[in-house]
Amino acid sequence: MPAETQIESKIVHRKVTPEISQHMLSDIEKLPGVQLGDFLLQFELDEPRESVKEIARRELRETPEVIKPAVEELRRLLEDDKDLHVPLDSDAWLIRFLRPCKFYPESAHDLIKRYYAFKVKHYKHYDGLVPSKETNIFNQNILTVLPTRDQYGRRVLVLELGKKWKHNKCSLDEVFKGCVLFLEAAMLEPETQICGAVVVFDMDGLSMQQVWQFTPPFAMRIVDWLQESIPLRVKGLYIINQPYIFNMVFQLFKPFLKEKLRSRIIFMGSDRDLLHKHISPKCLPDCYGGTLCVPRVTGAQWLELLLMCDQEFSAINSYGYKKTK
Repeated sequence: MPAETQIESKIVHRKVTPEISQHMLSDIEKLPGVQLGDFLLQFELDEPRESVKEIARRELRETPEVIKPAVEELRRLLEDDKDLHVPLDSDAWLIRFLRPCKFYPESAHDLIKRYYAFKVKHYKHYDGLVPSKETNIFNQNILTVLPTRDQYGRRVLVLELGKKWKHNKCSLDEVFKGCVLFLEAAMLEPETQICGAVVVFDMDGLSMQQVWQFTPPFAMRIVDWLQESIPLRVKGLYIINQPYIFNMVFQLFKPFLKEKLRSRIIFMGSDRDLLHKHISPKCLPDCYGGTLCVPRVTGAQWLELLLMCDQEFSAINSYGYKKTK
């Protein structure tokens, strides 16, 4: 049995302060966490550290002189947009979309429209999407987030779609929905809004049977989601341990990629030095040549945390384009 499954986890709760509650769309009174040994796994909804605020100032134009008029203008644009039902009274929610658009209100408004239009287009995957309905993908333990951020403050999502992936027990659509849940949760975190996220695709042991699971419509959906519809800064897509047959998978995605996203896809194979140039070894578990001493968090342990946030995901789902009769 791998060591990571032997870590005992314990549910803990933290009182939700007004500073934290502004980032939530539901009225959760206590913020859940999972205690793993000495490490507490939780959503990080506190004010960003000073070093992260500096990144926001430098990269996103985030200063008091810019924030206030940008929030007011985005709110005005959304008030005039009668097709959308959104939480207009929440400055934190508006800032969630302004940050990836460097506080340009018109760009943020366009992003909000694309974000919700994508949900309408793919309603089969989004309808009633909450963690309690998607337990399988997390229990398969092929989709996890590393417990700590990398050296740039980014969240690190890891997908193991090779030998660990039982494609007859867990479909790619389930993997997609699991990714959506993780990234919706990441969108709540101010530091993640500023620093963004990277995704590591560990393709070790990918088989031909698994390759056949990928289709052009699936590839188009994923690329459309990443390029146009996510209100989150996706800073890198790192493909590691890929066998030669992975080229067949990538050929499906390639026609839909724009230059910006394509430039962030890096094929690393088993080159750990290359991986460590992008993610410090201090932020990686030993299976990736890292020295991170915090226990690796399993999908099931992340699920424990997500399950206690069903209410928040339901609130997220309650907004969007108004349904026409």
